[in-house]
Amino acid sequence: MQDEPLNPTQSDSERDITSDELSFVHDAVLLEETVAAVLGVKSLPKQKDGDQNGLNISGIYVDATFGRGGHSRLLLSQLADDATLIVFDKDPTAISVAQELASKDSRVHVVHDSFATLTDSLAAMGISEVDGLMADLGISSPQIDDGSRGFSFMRDGAVDMRMDTSRGQSVAEWLEQVDDETLANVLYEFGEERHSRRIARAIKQMDSYESTLELAEVIKEAHPNWQRGKHPATQSFQAMRIFINNELGDVDDFLAQSIAILKSGGQLAVISFHSLEDRRIKQFLQRHSKGQYPEDENLPMPPNRPRYFSKPKRVGPSKAETSQNPRARSAWLRMATRTDTEYQQTAAP
Repeated sequence: MQDEPLNPTQSDSERDITSDELSFVHDAVLLEETVAAVLGVKSLPKQKDGDQNGLNISGIYVDATFGRGGHSRLLLSQLADDATLIVFDKDPTAISVAQELASKDSRVHVVHDSFATLTDSLAAMGISEVDGLMADLGISSPQIDDGSRGFSFMRDGAVDMRMDTSRGQSVAEWLEQVDDETLANVLYEFGEERHSRRIARAIKQMDSYESTLELAEVIKEAHPNWQRGKHPATQSFQAMRIFINNELGDVDDFLAQSIAILKSGGQLAVISFHSLEDRRIKQFLQRHSKGQYPEDENLPMPPNRPRYFSKPKRVGPSKAETSQNPRARSAWLRMATRTDTEYQQTAAP
């Protein structure tokens, strides 16, 4: 999953693409690296003459962001017949794809909800711990390329931007109600948009919020300058999408819950596409691998905090992958192994 390309004129987003074309290649960023990480192996076995040659690993695994199932399908090819895979997604279309997969593979169980409900959703299935968690944060290519979803500033559609179109408030509805100052703060905080106040004023002067292309044009006209090759609406659209879907809050909740949910030796593997997400993952893993919390820095005798994760690792896409899929170029995979330190309920997030 990823944000819209900074230079869509040089990527797949400017040509006509079917959902089938997008379903595997574009969602499955850092595919083998992520599946290997969540399984706790250095690499996956090579396929020979069509033979899957899987690892046949048992256990309970979670794909917290199913998307179109690229990571899940490869993971399933490496799991034993008695393994379990629970997949989460907010998007009704993604859930339909997941349910189709589940109808063909009894190991798959589907949850139509945010991964922020991880603990409660697993508890409802009678599951209190898992062997691996993986997540591919942000927005998927099919969501970007379907103009009707409202995520794209290159294709016209309703100003919606909800991951889950079955519930919650659309961006258009929110823009009708929000004041200039709050809008500007959202654009700055979630889009790191330096010209947030100027853009917010222009947006609030619009007569209606029915067209993503009209909204993008207003932002473009209000923006005094922008990076070459980068659409001036990029950061504003990102900000509104992140805000309306509570994406960063969900990430924080998911990461915090991973401590108690993962077994000793269990693997956490998370892909992010922009600094707001990546910074959270990095700081979370640093805090819980070093046992050093920011709030302890000024204490004369910092408490001995538990270390819940091993030293984290970071992997980026190869040149071959970014050449084939430009949307992968900003991706980072961060991974760590759960230690045998017993979870303390008072642990900081």
